Amino acid sequence: MMKIESVVLENRDILLEPLTMDHVDGLHEVAMNPELWLLTTVVIRGREDLYFYITKALEEKENGTALPFVIKIKATGEYAGSTRFGNIETTHKRVEIGWTWIGVEWQRSFVNTGMKFLMLQHAFEVWGCNRVELKTDALNIRSRNAILRIGAKEEGTLRSHMVVGGRVRDTIYFSIIAEEWSQVKENLRKKLG
Repeated sequence: MMKIESVVLENRDILLEPLTMDHVDGLHEVAMNPELWLLTTVVIRGREDLYFYITKALEEKENGTALPFVIKIKATGEYAGSTRFGNIETTHKRVEIGWTWIGVEWQRSFVNTGMKFLMLQHAFEVWGCNRVELKTDALNIRSRNAILRIGAKEEGTLRSHMVVGGRVRDTIYFSIIAEEWSQVKENLRKKLG
């Protein structure tokens, strides 16, 4: 049985700690870059939006459907962004990794790869998941490529999936299943050096 509880995940470079309201100030500077919100379902324009974002994440945590994290750089203590396990389905041993936003200066670095490694390892090796899902806007080529780079398989497109910022968004789904984890894990280890 998947036991969903707060946990700290870390490697030599990054720390994923449970997201709390205490992180508003630390995340505020990172979140204020409008580039982060161009192709997302949420837009954070100020402290109030960030407060609401964290409040909603913590409500989902209380409901047992999410486990949100703040991402920190271990060497400096800097905040790099946020991510979470969401759409947790303990009956089906399935979880989604998403709601990820990483400061522009940390994009295309060890942060995303390391974070995904830690989360996938927890999902498959601690929770015993059968499947981990990831999804992104069809227009978000950078995100799509990052998801493929970690070893996820593209499954398909949900056409006209949601309305975002006044436009109808197509959403692309990806997954990694338990049988693929050992190969994905090895490839991620090589990428992390």
